[in-house]
Amino acid sequence: MSGKNKREAVLELTGITKTYQVKQGMFSKPQPLKALGGVSLRLYKKDVLGLVGESGCGKSTLAKILLGLENPTTGEVLVDGRQIGPADRQLLARRIQPIFQDPYSSLNPRKSIEEIVSLPLVVHKIGDSVSRQKAVTKMLDLVGLPERSRRGYPGQLSGGQRQRVAIARALVINPEIVICDEPTSALDVSIQSQILNLLADLREELGLTYLFISHNLAVVEHLATRVAVMYLGRIVEEAPAGELFAGPRHPYTKALLESVLTPDPSLSVPDIHLGAQYPNPISPPTGCHFHPRCAAARDVCSTTPPPHLQSATSQVDCHLFRKGADGRSLVPA
Repeated sequence: MSGKNKREAVLELTGITKTYQVKQGMFSKPQPLKALGGVSLRLYKKDVLGLVGESGCGKSTLAKILLGLENPTTGEVLVDGRQIGPADRQLLARRIQPIFQDPYSSLNPRKSIEEIVSLPLVVHKIGDSVSRQKAVTKMLDLVGLPERSRRGYPGQLSGGQRQRVAIARALVINPEIVICDEPTSALDVSIQSQILNLLADLREELGLTYLFISHNLAVVEHLATRVAVMYLGRIVEEAPAGELFAGPRHPYTKALLESVLTPDPSLSVPDIHLGAQYPNPISPPTGCHFHPRCAAARDVCSTTPPPHLQSATSQVDCHLFRKGADGRSLVPA
Protein backbone atom coordinates (compact mmCIF):
# COMPACT_ATOMS: atom_id res chain seq x y z
CA MET A 1 0.00 0.00 0.00
CA SER A 2 0.92 3.64 -0.23
CA GLY A 3 3.64 5.09 1.95
CA LYS A 4 1.08 7.71 3.01
CA ASN A 5 0.00 5.37 5.78
CA LYS A 6 1.73 6.82 8.86
CA ARG A 7 1.77 3.55 10.77
CA GLU A 8 4.95 1.55 10.70
CA ALA A 9 4.73 -1.75 8.87
CA VAL A 10 5.85 -4.74 10.93
CA LEU A 11 6.22 -6.74 7.72
CA GLU A 12 6.74 -5.41 4.22
CA LEU A 13 7.09 -7.19 0.89
CA THR A 14 8.50 -5.24 -2.05
CA GLY A 15 8.45 -6.59 -5.59
CA ILE A 16 8.51 -10.25 -4.59
CA THR A 17 8.85 -12.64 -7.52
CA LYS A 18 9.25 -16.41 -7.50
CA THR A 19 10.05 -18.38 -10.64
CA TYR A 20 10.30 -22.16 -10.86
CA GLN A 21 11.71 -24.21 -13.72
CA VAL A 22 9.16 -26.90 -14.56
CA LYS A 23 8.71 -29.58 -17.21
CA GLN A 24 5.37 -30.16 -18.90
CA GLY A 25 6.42 -33.59 -20.18
CA MET A 26 9.07 -36.23 -19.56
CA PHE A 27 11.21 -35.17 -22.52
CA SER A 28 10.41 -31.46 -22.59
CA LYS A 29 12.84 -28.72 -21.62
CA PRO A 30 12.26 -26.90 -18.33
CA GLN A 31 10.21 -23.75 -18.72
CA PRO A 32 9.88 -20.83 -16.32
CA LEU A 33 6.73 -20.72 -14.22
CA LYS A 34 6.31 -17.39 -12.47
CA ALA A 35 4.41 -18.22 -9.29
CA LEU A 36 4.70 -14.65 -8.01
CA GLY A 37 4.97 -11.67 -10.30
CA GLY A 38 6.01 -8.67 -8.24
CA VAL A 39 3.98 -8.80 -5.02
CA SER A 40 4.16 -5.80 -2.71
CA LEU A 41 2.25 -5.82 0.59
CA ARG A 42 2.43 -4.26 4.04
CA LEU A 43 1.19 -5.67 7.32
CA TYR A 44 0.62 -3.24 10.17
CA LYS A 45 0.64 -4.12 13.84
CA LYS A 46 -2.58 -5.79 15.07
CA ASP A 47 -4.07 -5.81 11.56
CA VAL A 48 -5.54 -8.84 9.82
CA LEU A 49 -4.70 -8.86 6.13
CA GLY A 50 -6.91 -11.34 4.29
CA LEU A 51 -5.32 -12.84 1.18
CA VAL A 52 -7.81 -14.43 -1.21
CA GLY A 53 -7.74 -16.00 -4.65
CA GLU A 54 -8.23 -19.24 -6.51
CA SER A 55 -6.14 -22.34 -5.93
CA GLY A 56 -2.82 -21.96 -7.73
CA CYS A 57 -2.75 -18.16 -7.61
CA GLY A 58 0.40 -18.01 -5.47
CA LYS A 59 -0.97 -17.59 -1.95
CA SER A 60 0.84 -20.59 -0.49
CA THR A 61 4.09 -19.73 -2.27
CA LEU A 62 3.97 -16.31 -0.67
CA ALA A 63 3.37 -17.88 2.75
CA LYS A 64 6.40 -20.16 2.29
CA ILE A 65 8.60 -17.15 1.50
CA LEU A 66 7.38 -15.34 4.61
CA LEU A 67 8.14 -18.41 6.73
CA GLY A 68 11.63 -18.75 5.25
CA LEU A 69 10.76 -22.06 3.58
CA GLU A 70 11.40 -20.58 0.13
CA ASN A 71 13.61 -17.75 -1.08
CA PRO A 72 12.20 -15.16 -3.48
CA THR A 73 13.75 -14.96 -6.93
CA THR A 74 13.80 -11.17 -6.63
CA GLY A 75 12.38 -8.63 -4.20
CA GLU A 76 12.73 -7.84 -0.52
CA VAL A 77 11.17 -9.03 2.73
CA LEU A 78 11.50 -6.49 5.54
CA VAL A 79 10.63 -7.02 9.20
CA ASP A 80 10.46 -3.75 11.15
CA GLY A 81 12.30 -2.11 8.27
CA ARG A 82 15.15 -4.61 8.26
CA GLN A 83 15.74 -6.68 5.15
CA ILE A 84 15.51 -10.42 5.80
CA GLY A 85 17.68 -12.84 3.84
CA PRO A 86 18.30 -16.61 3.73
CA ALA A 87 20.60 -16.39 6.78
CA ASP A 88 17.81 -14.93 8.92
CA ARG A 89 15.48 -17.92 9.03
CA GLN A 90 15.78 -18.32 12.79
CA LEU A 91 14.86 -14.66 13.27
CA LEU A 92 11.87 -15.16 10.99
CA ALA A 93 10.79 -18.21 12.98
CA ARG A 94 10.85 -16.23 16.23
CA ARG A 95 8.85 -13.38 14.75
CA ILE A 96 6.57 -15.24 12.32
CA GLN A 97 4.76 -18.51 13.02
CA PRO A 98 2.29 -20.56 10.93
CA ILE A 99 -1.07 -22.14 11.62
CA PHE A 100 -1.71 -24.69 8.89
CA GLN A 101 -4.88 -25.89 7.24
CA ASP A 102 -5.03 -29.49 8.38
CA PRO A 103 -4.83 -30.12 12.14
CA TYR A 104 -4.85 -33.86 11.45
CA SER A 105 -1.52 -33.93 9.57
CA SER A 106 0.28 -30.96 11.16
CA LEU A 107 0.61 -32.60 14.60
CA ASN A 108 2.99 -35.48 15.36
CA PRO A 109 0.76 -38.39 16.45
CA ARG A 110 3.58 -39.89 18.54
CA LYS A 111 4.03 -36.81 20.73
CA SER A 112 1.82 -35.81 23.64
CA ILE A 113 -0.05 -32.51 23.45
CA GLU A 114 2.29 -30.88 25.97
CA GLU A 115 5.35 -32.11 24.05
CA ILE A 116 3.97 -30.73 20.79
CA VAL A 117 3.31 -27.28 22.24
CA SER A 118 6.67 -27.12 24.04
CA LEU A 119 8.72 -28.10 20.97
CA PRO A 120 9.22 -24.52 19.64
CA LEU A 121 10.56 -23.51 23.07
CA VAL A 122 13.04 -26.39 22.94
CA VAL A 123 14.10 -25.69 19.35
CA HIS A 124 14.73 -22.01 20.06
CA LYS A 125 16.33 -22.78 23.45
CA ILE A 126 13.89 -20.60 25.35
CA GLY A 127 13.85 -21.07 29.14
CA ASP A 128 14.39 -24.17 31.26
CA SER A 129 12.04 -27.11 31.78
CA VAL A 130 10.11 -25.36 34.55
CA SER A 131 9.52 -22.12 32.64
CA ARG A 132 8.64 -24.07 29.50
CA GLN A 133 5.99 -26.04 31.36
CA LYS A 134 4.52 -22.79 32.70
CA ALA A 135 4.47 -21.29 29.20
CA VAL A 136 2.79 -24.39 27.76
CA THR A 137 0.16 -24.44 30.51
CA LYS A 138 -0.57 -20.74 30.05
CA MET A 139 -0.95 -21.10 26.29
CA LEU A 140 -3.18 -24.16 26.51
CA ASP A 141 -5.33 -22.21 28.98
CA LEU A 142 -5.54 -19.34 26.49
CA VAL A 143 -6.69 -21.55 23.62
CA GLY A 144 -9.24 -23.31 25.83
CA LEU A 145 -7.99 -26.89 25.72
CA PRO A 146 -9.38 -28.88 28.69
CA GLU A 147 -6.78 -30.02 31.22
CA ARG A 148 -7.84 -33.65 30.87
CA SER A 149 -6.72 -33.61 27.21
CA ARG A 150 -3.24 -32.16 27.67
CA ARG A 151 -1.34 -35.35 28.47
CA GLY A 152 -3.05 -37.24 25.69
CA TYR A 153 -2.20 -37.51 22.00
CA PRO A 154 -3.58 -35.84 18.85
CA GLY A 155 -5.50 -38.97 17.86
CA GLN A 156 -7.61 -38.61 21.00
CA LEU A 157 -8.77 -35.09 20.13
CA SER A 158 -11.47 -33.69 17.87
CA GLY A 159 -10.57 -31.56 14.84
CA GLY A 160 -11.35 -28.35 16.70
CA GLN A 161 -9.24 -29.39 19.68
CA ARG A 162 -6.33 -30.30 17.40
CA GLN A 163 -6.48 -26.87 15.80
CA ARG A 164 -6.41 -25.30 19.26
CA VAL A 165 -3.22 -27.27 19.91
CA ALA A 166 -1.77 -26.05 16.59
CA ILE A 167 -2.60 -22.47 17.57
CA ALA A 168 -0.99 -22.92 20.99
CA ARG A 169 2.14 -24.34 19.37
CA ALA A 170 2.36 -21.35 17.02
CA LEU A 171 1.94 -18.79 19.80
CA VAL A 172 3.99 -20.30 22.64
CA ILE A 173 7.19 -18.44 21.58
CA ASN A 174 5.30 -15.12 21.41
CA PRO A 175 5.55 -14.30 17.69
CA GLU A 176 4.37 -10.94 16.42
CA ILE A 177 3.01 -12.19 13.11
CA VAL A 178 0.98 -15.33 12.43
CA ILE A 179 0.48 -16.79 8.96
CA CYS A 180 -2.95 -18.43 9.06
CA ASP A 181 -3.08 -20.69 5.98
CA GLU A 182 -6.70 -21.83 5.60
CA PRO A 183 -6.89 -22.52 9.37
CA THR A 184 -10.58 -23.45 9.40
CA SER A 185 -11.24 -25.06 6.01
CA ALA A 186 -10.67 -28.64 7.27
CA LEU A 187 -13.09 -28.19 10.18
CA ASP A 188 -16.82 -28.71 10.47
CA VAL A 189 -18.82 -25.54 9.94
CA SER A 190 -20.02 -25.67 13.54
CA ILE A 191 -16.40 -25.57 14.76
CA GLN A 192 -15.12 -22.96 12.30
CA SER A 193 -16.80 -20.05 14.07
CA GLN A 194 -15.32 -21.13 17.41
CA ILE A 195 -11.79 -21.11 15.97
CA LEU A 196 -12.36 -17.78 14.23
CA ASN A 197 -13.59 -16.21 17.46
CA LEU A 198 -10.59 -17.67 19.29
CA LEU A 199 -8.20 -16.16 16.72
CA ALA A 200 -9.93 -12.80 17.06
CA ASP A 201 -9.72 -12.92 20.87
CA LEU A 202 -6.03 -13.91 20.81
CA ARG A 203 -5.25 -11.08 18.43
CA GLU A 204 -6.74 -8.59 20.87
CA GLU A 205 -5.18 -10.14 23.97
CA LEU A 206 -1.68 -10.72 22.57
CA GLY A 207 -1.45 -7.86 20.06
CA LEU A 208 -0.96 -10.20 17.11
CA THR A 209 -0.80 -9.41 13.41
CA TYR A 210 -2.34 -11.95 11.02
CA LEU A 211 -1.87 -12.75 7.37
CA PHE A 212 -5.06 -14.74 6.86
CA ILE A 213 -5.04 -16.88 3.71
CA SER A 214 -8.42 -18.29 2.74
CA HIS A 215 -10.65 -19.30 -0.13
CA ASN A 216 -13.67 -18.54 2.05
CA LEU A 217 -14.66 -14.92 1.59
CA ALA A 218 -17.23 -15.08 4.40
CA VAL A 219 -14.45 -16.06 6.79
CA VAL A 220 -12.22 -13.27 5.52
CA GLU A 221 -15.01 -10.72 5.86
CA HIS A 222 -15.57 -11.86 9.46
CA LEU A 223 -11.94 -11.44 10.54
CA ALA A 224 -9.95 -9.22 8.17
CA THR A 225 -9.29 -5.52 8.54
CA ARG A 226 -7.84 -5.34 5.02
CA VAL A 227 -8.15 -7.66 2.02
CA ALA A 228 -5.73 -8.33 -0.84
CA VAL A 229 -6.95 -10.22 -3.91
CA MET A 230 -4.40 -12.31 -5.81
CA TYR A 231 -4.67 -13.53 -9.39
CA LEU A 232 -1.99 -15.50 -11.22
CA GLY A 233 0.78 -14.40 -8.87
CA ARG A 234 -0.18 -10.72 -8.68
CA ILE A 235 -2.16 -8.55 -6.29
CA VAL A 236 -4.96 -7.08 -8.40
CA GLU A 237 -6.82 -5.23 -5.64
CA GLU A 238 -6.28 -4.28 -2.02
CA ALA A 239 -8.57 -2.27 0.23
CA PRO A 240 -10.00 -2.03 3.74
CA ALA A 241 -12.32 -5.00 4.22
CA GLY A 242 -15.50 -2.95 4.54
CA GLU A 243 -14.67 -0.93 1.44
CA LEU A 244 -13.79 -3.95 -0.68
CA PHE A 245 -16.86 -5.99 0.23
CA ALA A 246 -19.18 -3.00 -0.19
CA GLY A 247 -17.78 -1.88 -3.53
CA PRO A 248 -15.21 -4.12 -5.24
CA ARG A 249 -13.50 -2.50 -8.22
CA HIS A 250 -11.57 -5.22 -10.05
CA PRO A 251 -13.75 -7.56 -12.16
CA TYR A 252 -11.96 -10.55 -10.63
CA THR A 253 -12.83 -9.40 -7.11
CA LYS A 254 -16.45 -9.03 -8.19
CA ALA A 255 -16.39 -12.57 -9.62
CA LEU A 256 -15.02 -13.94 -6.36
CA LEU A 257 -17.75 -12.24 -4.38
CA GLU A 258 -20.39 -13.67 -6.71
CA SER A 259 -18.96 -17.18 -6.58
CA VAL A 260 -18.66 -19.90 -3.97
CA LEU A 261 -15.08 -21.12 -3.62
CA THR A 262 -14.53 -24.56 -2.14
CA PRO A 263 -11.60 -26.06 -0.20
CA ASP A 264 -11.15 -28.71 -2.92
CA PRO A 265 -7.97 -27.65 -4.83
CA SER A 266 -9.42 -29.14 -8.03
CA LEU A 267 -12.27 -26.65 -7.96
CA SER A 268 -12.18 -22.88 -8.29
CA VAL A 269 -14.47 -20.10 -9.42
CA PRO A 270 -17.37 -21.58 -11.42
CA ASP A 271 -16.93 -20.96 -15.15
CA ILE A 272 -20.44 -19.54 -15.36
CA HIS A 273 -19.10 -16.32 -13.83
CA LEU A 274 -15.83 -16.05 -15.76
CA GLY A 275 -16.33 -17.72 -19.11
CA ALA A 276 -12.90 -19.40 -19.38
CA GLN A 277 -10.62 -21.75 -17.53
CA TYR A 278 -7.85 -20.52 -15.25
CA PRO A 279 -4.87 -19.79 -17.54
CA ASN A 280 -1.63 -21.75 -17.71
CA PRO A 281 0.89 -19.86 -15.53
CA ILE A 282 3.74 -21.02 -17.79
CA SER A 283 2.24 -19.04 -20.69
CA PRO A 284 -0.04 -16.42 -19.14
CA PRO A 285 -2.20 -14.18 -21.33
CA THR A 286 -0.67 -10.97 -22.65
CA GLY A 287 -1.72 -7.61 -21.30
CA CYS A 288 -3.94 -8.03 -18.27
CA HIS A 289 -3.72 -11.70 -17.29
CA PHE A 290 -7.42 -11.69 -16.41
CA HIS A 291 -8.73 -10.39 -19.75
CA PRO A 292 -9.74 -13.78 -21.29
CA ARG A 293 -12.14 -14.34 -18.37
CA CYS A 294 -13.33 -10.74 -17.98
CA ALA A 295 -16.74 -9.73 -19.33
CA ALA A 296 -15.75 -6.05 -19.12
CA ALA A 297 -12.45 -6.41 -21.03
CA ARG A 298 -11.53 -3.78 -23.61
CA ASP A 299 -9.09 -4.00 -26.52
CA VAL A 300 -6.32 -2.45 -24.44
CA CYS A 301 -6.68 -5.18 -21.82
CA SER A 302 -5.32 -7.85 -24.19
CA THR A 303 -2.24 -5.87 -25.24
CA THR A 304 -1.13 -3.67 -22.34
CA PRO A 305 -0.50 -4.53 -18.67
CA PRO A 306 -2.96 -2.67 -16.44
CA PRO A 307 -1.87 0.46 -14.58
CA HIS A 308 -1.21 0.28 -10.86
CA LEU A 309 -3.56 2.82 -9.29
CA GLN A 310 -3.65 3.93 -5.66
CA SER A 311 -6.27 5.91 -3.81
CA ALA A 312 -6.01 7.24 -0.29
CA THR A 313 -7.05 3.86 1.12
CA SER A 314 -6.87 1.24 -1.62
CA GLN A 315 -5.21 0.06 -4.81
CA VAL A 316 -6.25 -1.70 -8.00
CA ASP A 317 -4.53 -2.85 -11.20
CA CYS A 318 -7.16 -2.35 -13.89
CA HIS A 319 -7.72 -0.46 -17.16
CA LEU A 320 -11.31 0.23 -16.15
CA PHE A 321 -10.25 2.90 -13.61
CA ARG A 322 -8.20 6.07 -13.49
CA LYS A 323 -7.16 8.63 -10.92
CA GLY A 324 -9.82 11.14 -9.97
CA ALA A 325 -9.35 14.89 -10.37
CA ASP A 326 -8.49 15.19 -6.68
CA GLY A 327 -5.56 12.79 -7.11
CA ARG A 328 -6.74 10.71 -4.14
CA SER A 329 -9.74 8.83 -5.52
CA LEU A 330 -10.27 6.25 -8.27
CA VAL A 331 -13.03 6.72 -10.84
CA PRO A 332 -14.24 4.70 -13.85
CA ALA A 333 -12.09 5.27 -16.93
